[in-house]
Amino acid sequence: MVKAGTNLEKVLESGGFAVTAEAGPPKGTSPAVMERKAEMLRRCCDAANVTDNQTAIVRMSSLAGCVLLKQESIDPVMQIVCRDRNRIAIQSDVLGAIALGIGNILCLSGDHQKFGNHPTAKNVFDIDSIQLIQVLKNMRDEKKFMSGEEISGEVPIFIGAAANPYADPFEFRVARLAKKVKAGADFIQTQAVYDVAKFAKWMKMVTERGLDREVHILAGIIPIKSAGMARYMRDYVSGVSVPDEVVTRMEQAKDAKEEGKNIAVELIEQTAEIPGIHGVHIMAVGWEDIVPEVTRQAGLLPRPIL
Repeated sequence: MVKAGTNLEKVLESGGFAVTAEAGPPKGTSPAVMERKAEMLRRCCDAANVTDNQTAIVRMSSLAGCVLLKQESIDPVMQIVCRDRNRIAIQSDVLGAIALGIGNILCLSGDHQKFGNHPTAKNVFDIDSIQLIQVLKNMRDEKKFMSGEEISGEVPIFIGAAANPYADPFEFRVARLAKKVKAGADFIQTQAVYDVAKFAKWMKMVTERGLDREVHILAGIIPIKSAGMARYMRDYVSGVSVPDEVVTRMEQAKDAKEEGKNIAVELIEQTAEIPGIHGVHIMAVGWEDIVPEVTRQAGLLPRPIL
């Protein structure tokens, strides 16, 4: 296997506890947005994801956002969703990413377009996220396109995928993770963790199958900004399990943002104790400036220099 040589890969392969963050690109053309986010995240994470038209809303491309982060000395994670491109366009984007020095790629299905700002758009889903992982693995290890044709030059990729420990049916969640690992995933970023007990139960099934020895698992953390956000995530966001006590804490807090930060720190500390966890993925949606404080308070600074 060709090593991607990314900072994220080095931290995880060295046995370190990794921290990844998220830098959502703008609904516009200004590079200054990504530069500002890079300045906030540079010293507190090992790599930063750039979302790919998240929730089916048109934004600057993940590829462009990754280039802008790389120019600001941040190791980027390019997200690719299967919703918008066929296998030709996906493989083309991968070659372009490698040529531009982007080595971390996260494979996702993508939110359905009905949730976004172009609900009548035609989706693609030529391949699914598990097939995409397999495509990237073959491009890297066999130097072959999906068609079987040879690729000229090395294709160093650190392959990522997502996992949702809370979706129904719960007992099938580990089986789906196992398929992604078998397809070639090197690291996993999970859906947001609030219900730690249920997450620990999922991780127990993961470790019983030995999957934690085959893939690096990073627990997802979304800092809550307000009581309204807590209620919305509990009641309307599918695949996220927010216990009532978390909502109550936010409702009773004198300073909601401070309480949200405290909850995020507690969740990091609790998930870090769960066997098989190799890091955290902090998704501070539109609240990137809280990430340095959360990582500092959780004892995750300074980040290693490898």
